[in-house]
Amino acid sequence: MKQIFYFILLIAGFSSIYSCKSLLDEDGNPLLDLNNTGGLSGPRALYREITDKDTIAEYQYSGLLVTKVITDSASITNIMYSGDKISQINFNGFLDLDGNGKLDKDSVSYTQLFTYANNSKLQTISENRSTFRRPPPVPPATTPGPQTLLKKEKTSYRIVYSNSTGKLDSIIMRNGPDVAGAPLVFTDYSRTGYTYVGDNVSKVVRFYGTMAGGAPGPVTNKYSYEYYAYDDQVSPFTLLPHVYKISRLLSTVINDKESLILSPNNPKRWSVTDLTPPIPTPIVKSTNYVYDLQTYMTKGYGINYIYKPQ
Repeated sequence: MKQIFYFILLIAGFSSIYSCKSLLDEDGNPLLDLNNTGGLSGPRALYREITDKDTIAEYQYSGLLVTKVITDSASITNIMYSGDKISQINFNGFLDLDGNGKLDKDSVSYTQLFTYANNSKLQTISENRSTFRRPPPVPPATTPGPQTLLKKEKTSYRIVYSNSTGKLDSIIMRNGPDVAGAPLVFTDYSRTGYTYVGDNVSKVVRFYGTMAGGAPGPVTNKYSYEYYAYDDQVSPFTLLPHVYKISRLLSTVINDKESLILSPNNPKRWSVTDLTPPIPTPIVKSTNYVYDLQTYMTKGYGINYIYKPQ
């Protein structure tokens, strides 16, 4: 009986150690809000976005600066700074390029360079992007070949802020194939416009078209994203750099649904509408938020937000 008793104690000890370890970040600091215990009363950082099944994003820091983001399928975003301003972002991994809710099998690698105006506002983003694909197996082989380059692209973004409010007003995108030895010719464009209620984004409209001879052509697609019923609590994304959030929105050409990350508060409902059909039909999503005692949102739209001491 004593041997069985000691064996049970040993198992309990190992379970306790594992449980404690799961409540720590990579630096050994305790994670916050896992059990809605009230959170942190001092400075904090956003550490993880998780669902019941997986980790969506993990943020790693050097001092007070977020320098790496690990997302689905171990995709890596590295963030570099010049002083306190983000100067470059490198991404390697997988994205949901077609917006169907699943990561594409094609892998993506891109580098974004950021320039600022004299007032320190973000002014332009230059992006070089490569997409890779595994070719189908050639008989008698039964497995796909190694990832090979599918295409290269260059994209230019012009970031416009309102002179009166200082808020993000619009983003103008131009995109074209990157062909070795050939001059860059932009073939596609888009414009994204932002509307606010107070400091919160209330509506985002993005339209797309093609370019010919350097001039934009007629609009071919147009989408609207609206955000309603904001609370007065704190969004987890207030803890991330504004420029990183813009980069995240631009990671795919149809990622504007995430524009709520630009707001200091949290919308309880949002909708997306394809404005191309004669009778547009919005798709509406809603949630009930959970908060900690310091008014930070800890759960919404099926995602849990985990904090750690800053």
